[in-house]
Amino acid sequence: MSILIKPIITEKATNDSELNNRYTFQVNKKANKVEIKKAVETVYGVSVEKVRTINVRPDRKTKFTKTGVQHGKTNAVKKAIVQLAEGETIDLYANM
Repeated sequence: MSILIKPIITEKATNDSELNNRYTFQVNKKANKVEIKKAVETVYGVSVEKVRTINVRPDRKTKFTKTGVQHGKTNAVKKAIVQLAEGETIDLYANM
């Protein structure tokens, strides 16, 4: 089971990482905070102080087309905001 799926690189997450040393990742829905902490520490070689998790619900959308009403939704995801120890950073752009 892969715990870390991908880092989230948005304007808000980048600002949070530069100012507060917090990084955001999309994680497996069944992963808990302890597993997320161990995964970040082993993959990036940093020490984690705190982990916050967010379950994001799916967005539901309805379109009215000439063939009828179309219903759809996005996927539900789980995000983890990871607070690193003072003086440590993660370079998310190194593998690009």
